Amino acid sequence: MSDQGLFDEFPEVSAKQWKQKIQFDLKGADYNETLLWESLEGIKVKPFYHAEDLQNAKTFKLPKDHNWKIAQTIFASDAKKANTKALGCLKRGAESIVFTIPNKNVDFKELLSKIDLEHTPIHFNFQFLDIESIKNLLEFTDGKKAEINLNIDLITNLTKAGNWFYNLEKDHSLLEKIYSLTSTKKGIVTISVDTSVYQNAGANMVQQLAYGLAHANEYLNHFSNATVSAVERSFPITFKVAVSGNYFFEIAKLRALRWLWQSLITEYGIENDCHIMAIPSKRNKTLYDYNVNMLRTTSECMSAILGGADTVMNLTYDAIYHKDNEFGERIARNQLLLLKEESYFNQISKAAEGTYYIESLTQQLAERALELFKQIENSGGFLSELKKAVIQRKIKESAEKEQQLFNTKEITLVGTNKYQNVQDRMKNDLELYPFVKIQPRKTIIEPIIEKRLAEALEQKRLGDE
Repeated sequence: MSDQGLFDEFPEVSAKQWKQKIQFDLKGADYNETLLWESLEGIKVKPFYHAEDLQNAKTFKLPKDHNWKIAQTIFASDAKKANTKALGCLKRGAESIVFTIPNKNVDFKELLSKIDLEHTPIHFNFQFLDIESIKNLLEFTDGKKAEINLNIDLITNLTKAGNWFYNLEKDHSLLEKIYSLTSTKKGIVTISVDTSVYQNAGANMVQQLAYGLAHANEYLNHFSNATVSAVERSFPITFKVAVSGNYFFEIAKLRALRWLWQSLITEYGIENDCHIMAIPSKRNKTLYDYNVNMLRTTSECMSAILGGADTVMNLTYDAIYHKDNEFGERIARNQLLLLKEESYFNQISKAAEGTYYIESLTQQLAERALELFKQIENSGGFLSELKKAVIQRKIKESAEKEQQLFNTKEITLVGTNKYQNVQDRMKNDLELYPFVKIQPRKTIIEPIIEKRLAEALEQKRLGDE
């Protein structure tokens, strides 16, 4: 809209004047107690924001050519079936494919057959660490113009399993060899940082950002200190981020992540951006009244887009208790298509820029996360804090605080802890075990366990059926 001076005749109103007007309208009620609320991160949210809130703030802008892709996740235990499914998904609106590779026997030629690699970004989630598999993939893609994300993340395997793939030395040695193979090839991103495990385990947003940054810094430190440095002027990296239901905070979280990454790599003399892959959180998803999960994932995908995610993978409404479900996957994909093509979210990914509330949240989250990151580094770094179980303890404390709010219904999940449909029956529909699995084993660190808010309540309801 052009500036035609429509409001020139009106005097500017200061933040102080707005607050005075609000206090007058409250008729004696306390402003702070009535209208301010505090988030799980300790951020006090005001009832209004003003240009004055951004006077000392550093606003963040996305790249001019920023766009986001709709991704489809596919489990590739059978290369031929996975390829057939991928081609079908691409015909039905998917723009990127995320293959989960469970073993070393994958045939990449068959898996990627007939996929237009030049226009279809491919992401891999390898459930193992093996250099020969990477060599086979590189051999197939050699000479092809392709965008490949290997998403190799040793530390996430450690946080989830409690152990390295092999051991610290061998894992890092293999990572160095893989990086040396890929670093000279255009379009291939090797390293990934999966922050979704922190969110799904109950970490608040400041913790997610700080742990993700410290997690990434372990890789930067390793490669910058390696005999042959892999870090020169560029260090491409992918952040996988889980997005939950706090709409505006989640937008700010993704923006803060990109700002923090830019701040960190400046210290290494690196100039590249990061790739953000977003997926809805599992923490607030429910077994009962599962259709509400579609509403949750829609708003979470909106947050991801407005926060600047580069790739968005949706979560099916029944992901926590069903195996592959073609109907659920189609609905999840269509949610993103509706946002992109009919709600014009392909054109407004920068809509959050300059908004007083979101810019203020971005600044506060980034500053608090940076402070926590510095504490972690001063204590020996992320791996050191994991070994001492400090990270695990802090996440547990945050998760318990959030769980208590859910138990007392201060956090509401409609259909679960409020407005239950007592006629719902789920006992005979479970194809997957939807709760925390206990697998006693020897580990070198305490694993970070993902847990949904509704689990205890749902287990009781299942027991009562």
